[in-house]
Amino acid sequence: MMSMQMTPFIMLDGKAEAAIRFYEEALQAKVVFKQTFGDAPPQSWNRPLTEEERKRIAHCVIKAGDTELFVADADAGEYDQPGSQVSICISVDKADTARQTYESLQQGGQIVRPLAAIYFSPAYGIVKDKFDVVFQIFTKRS
Repeated sequence: MMSMQMTPFIMLDGKAEAAIRFYEEALQAKVVFKQTFGDAPPQSWNRPLTEEERKRIAHCVIKAGDTELFVADADAGEYDQPGSQVSICISVDKADTARQTYESLQQGGQIVRPLAAIYFSPAYGIVKDKFDVVFQIFTKRS
């Protein structure tokens, strides 16, 4: 049986830090993990980052009660369409499972980010399904 976890993921454009502080207060949420773009290995980017870009949130996990919520800053303009700020992150254990899930969800939909290895995951991609729901497919490192 495959292991799969689905988590709501809020993608913002430079407002993630403010949103995190807001959710800490409004939901009594606790930050479990936080990483900025600047914390990523330098070879992850195809160009040097500005100081402002380095401060953007690459990934944050907050916990409110028994629920986790992911919050991050997208690349500028990537999630600026209404309804695209909230996606579902599907976390799986194996790249084969990620590929199968990604290919199944893209049927009748569109590829937002091709499934590929990235510094934080051996197989990561984003797809919008035929119902305009955005899914991030994330493979955990072994």
